[in-house]
Amino acid sequence: MRPRLPRREDIQSRFIRMTFPDPGRLVELACQSLLRDESMAIAALESLPMELFPPLFVAAFAGKHSKTLKVMVQAWPFPCLPMGALMKEQQPHHETIQAALDGLDVLLSQEVRPRRWKLQVLDLQKNAHQDFWTVWSGTKSHMCSLLEPELAQPMKKRRKDDGSGARLKPPSASVEVFIDLYLKEGTPDKSVTYLIKKIRQKRGLLHLCCEKLKISSVSMQNMKILKMVQLDSVQDLEVNCTWKLSTLEKFMPYLGQMCNLHRLLLSHVHMSSHITLEQEEQCVSQFTSQFLSLLHLQELGLDAIAFLQGHLDQLLRCLKTPLETLSITNCLLSGLDLMHLSQRLNVSQLKDLSLTGVNLTCVSSEPLQVLLERASATLQDLDLDECGIMDHEFTAILPILSRCSQLTTLSFCGNPISVSVLEDLLHHTIGLSKLSHVLYPTPLESYQDVHGNPHVGVLAEVHARLRQMLQELGRPGMMWFSASRCADCGDRTFYDPDPILCPCYMSV
Repeated sequence: MRPRLPRREDIQSRFIRMTFPDPGRLVELACQSLLRDESMAIAALESLPMELFPPLFVAAFAGKHSKTLKVMVQAWPFPCLPMGALMKEQQPHHETIQAALDGLDVLLSQEVRPRRWKLQVLDLQKNAHQDFWTVWSGTKSHMCSLLEPELAQPMKKRRKDDGSGARLKPPSASVEVFIDLYLKEGTPDKSVTYLIKKIRQKRGLLHLCCEKLKISSVSMQNMKILKMVQLDSVQDLEVNCTWKLSTLEKFMPYLGQMCNLHRLLLSHVHMSSHITLEQEEQCVSQFTSQFLSLLHLQELGLDAIAFLQGHLDQLLRCLKTPLETLSITNCLLSGLDLMHLSQRLNVSQLKDLSLTGVNLTCVSSEPLQVLLERASATLQDLDLDECGIMDHEFTAILPILSRCSQLTTLSFCGNPISVSVLEDLLHHTIGLSKLSHVLYPTPLESYQDVHGNPHVGVLAEVHARLRQMLQELGRPGMMWFSASRCADCGDRTFYDPDPILCPCYMSV
């Protein structure tokens, strides 16, 4: 005999009694009580008010009630189920993820959809929709929020249909699963493997979406997974592999389909000695042309890209939107590349600029001056570490730095600069009200030997002198740190104002 379904009024009274001083705690206790009989909890879902689904789901998730979770996914009365926000770091969640995916499997297999079914997105991203659960649990808006479901529905940044705005798609027969993917060497974790299996089984009904994608291995297995991703869902891509230009060529078609990409970090692309100049030009042209499709790109990071020298202008021409962050690090650039960078880059929204490891010793300082001048109205963070900039080159940009009114952080470690130029820099930037942190190199006068080891005592005196000047000029809160690399281990030694030494450093 089928169990009698509880009436809506019975469930409502069991969960909420507004006359009590702590209704949020009452709901929590009621959920725990209901879950003691899992069959009762499942039977109650048919008449459970939608405002009580979130607290019951939280309790079922915390207690790992897989059967209840599976059925709740099928009956979820909201467009988005942000389960990832409930997942804690360093804790296994395979069973609960599997239960949710099994629930989707059953849901998508039904010919007749459940009456209350609204689910469009199962979100397994751990840092998304945190507010959804706090609102529904009453910790943010108290118990009255439970009676206003329209105010608590999660707002999901979705793919843009026409470029004019983001919104949830209307209900359909398919469901999208959002997850942060890290494609590395070895077998994917059990949850990702199970998700891939379900997507293959439900081809066309279950879609794999990924806003944050990190790749450290371009194995055949990872490329097969990448083929299953809805590439227009990717907004943040970090590719940290050591690969050849020919390998990058295989990845290019995927990059061009990530039309909603906001952030791209690409590193360690080497040139093969067997590639001809014609093949190189063709590969570079195919790579740079992918940027024509990236109409929402805001942050671009290129680290140790061997083919960039002589081709930077080609890349800049394909950037269709102004960048907020540009990082070109550990790359060889010619004087002509720097000239193109200073003239062609759209700097109308540029906030962060890093040229760390780009050798500026043998090129004219004029392109850097032009670039900084053009970006002076918006630039907030400037990183010129390890650029080989000497006194006369740094002196040339001081007047321009004094006009960077939005500058908050300046770093130029690893450059051969004298104490007098450091003092000039302080005088030029003292009027920048937003500048709070300056990370400067060990000045030339502070080195004690040819091996590049600084004299701790001399450097401490320099730091004390700069701190005194800041005090006298009315900016005691501006933080100046010195940093130098240990000649033995490569780690940095910081001074704030006392030295924080690397383990292998031995003072004399």
